[in-house]
Amino acid sequence: MIRSFINLRPLKHPRIWSGLYAGVVSIVLVLLAVKQQGYVYDIRYSPVILTFAYLGPVAGLITGLFALSIRLVSSGNWFPAIAGWTFIMVVFTILHAYFSRRQLPLFKRSLALSGAYIVLYMCTVFTFGIMVSEPLFHLQYVCFVILGVLLGGLLIESHERLRRTIVERDEMELSLNESEYQYRLIAENTSDLIVVMDPDHSIRYLSPSHAFVLGYTNLAQDRAELDRIISEEDTAVFDQTVRKILEQKASQSMEIRFRHQDGRLIPFDSLCKPVEGRKGRIEHIVIISRDISERKKAEEFLLQSEKLSVVGELAAGVAHEIRNPLTTIKGFLQLYKLENPSIKYGDLLQDELDRIELITSELLSMAKPQAALYTLANVKDVIEQTLEFLTPQALLSNIEFNREYQGEYFPVMCVKNQLKQVFLNLFKNAIESMPNGGKIRIGLQTDTNGECLITIQDQGCGIPEEHLHRLGQPFYSLKEKGTGLGLMISHKIIKQYHGRIAYHSKVSEGTRIEIRLPIHG
Repeated sequence: MIRSFINLRPLKHPRIWSGLYAGVVSIVLVLLAVKQQGYVYDIRYSPVILTFAYLGPVAGLITGLFALSIRLVSSGNWFPAIAGWTFIMVVFTILHAYFSRRQLPLFKRSLALSGAYIVLYMCTVFTFGIMVSEPLFHLQYVCFVILGVLLGGLLIESHERLRRTIVERDEMELSLNESEYQYRLIAENTSDLIVVMDPDHSIRYLSPSHAFVLGYTNLAQDRAELDRIISEEDTAVFDQTVRKILEQKASQSMEIRFRHQDGRLIPFDSLCKPVEGRKGRIEHIVIISRDISERKKAEEFLLQSEKLSVVGELAAGVAHEIRNPLTTIKGFLQLYKLENPSIKYGDLLQDELDRIELITSELLSMAKPQAALYTLANVKDVIEQTLEFLTPQALLSNIEFNREYQGEYFPVMCVKNQLKQVFLNLFKNAIESMPNGGKIRIGLQTDTNGECLITIQDQGCGIPEEHLHRLGQPFYSLKEKGTGLGLMISHKIIKQYHGRIAYHSKVSEGTRIEIRLPIHG
């Protein structure tokens, strides 16, 4: 019991040390013995019985040896003492093995061993004829031994119960600390916003994610701060959802917008779950909110894609309808030229009609879905066809294309329309970066590694260096109404052809794009 209040190291051999301790106790009990007609009567067998019951034969034999030794030293009549001790040790050892197999509780073992000791003691008294005429004395002695066993057993049981309570409490505290650590680890490192709120809208907990998602360094735990981050337009939705939770006692979902510190609104999908307490009352509401900005952008992109699909179909229909009267005009122009060979500007009209026909053909080919069939295409021809398509827009924007081709044939295995789409996206970006007009230099050559090198150099506004590494990421665009998907698709197509694309830019000086594609053969 003393050791339970002292933070000591556990004993390496507790049974041996406990046996020695119980042996010392038995020595003290023998020193307090009562002598009667040459015999010494004490309760030294009480610690022996308890040691056998709770610690087993090894500790019991050690305690019994101490008790026998002090008994032999303190008085005579050795033979009855040694014979009785030997008989008791053998019987106790056998009974302990039997009790262990039956898994008898320890306190009941001590009572059973006490009963066996009474029987063995009476056998010793009658065998050696020890004060047979004074049964009251033997009864008093046996009662004192049993009383010692009962008191010792109760002390041990109370101590064990206290120890188990302390151990269970420590284990529970450790388990609670581990659980609290795990939940804190999740709550404090998740990007989701977690709020624990009382029914009166007072805040119990705000996860640290509010700081790095919304930019607020500190948020007080009150309703005023919660209203501070919720959009004014969504406050009514929030109050209505909380009211439903309190009335229906069921989880509710809502989409609300939280205000970032810089003023912009961020949409969140929030799941609100009630936490019931005593008598079914809702004591807390847990709100878990997840940023759905990317999902909203994806939905907008799908809507935009649907619009583009419709526009593409309309463009294809318009182009198809244009080709019909265009064919008639071309036919009659040719007849008119045959009848009037000296007609002025006839060739110019014919060239412009051919140009209109080329543009309508390009619209049809761009709008019509085609299978991804790899063919051998000349990069120079693909670039020229794309420039032909963009020339009207370039003229309107006062843009001039300067071609710097170092060769005529650059064969690349590709899907022609996909490669045309890449050039179309890049040329359009270059045109839009020069609202006041300028020149776009287009280079085409074979580099030292035997790859086809395409360079596009504009004189536009340029791109800050810290943004270059983000080009090609989904939904990232420096244009006010851009989606960032054009460059993303272009990167994907170039990578699909085992090529590379790189950007070099300076603000107010322009941007240089380098595309490398493996040349076939």
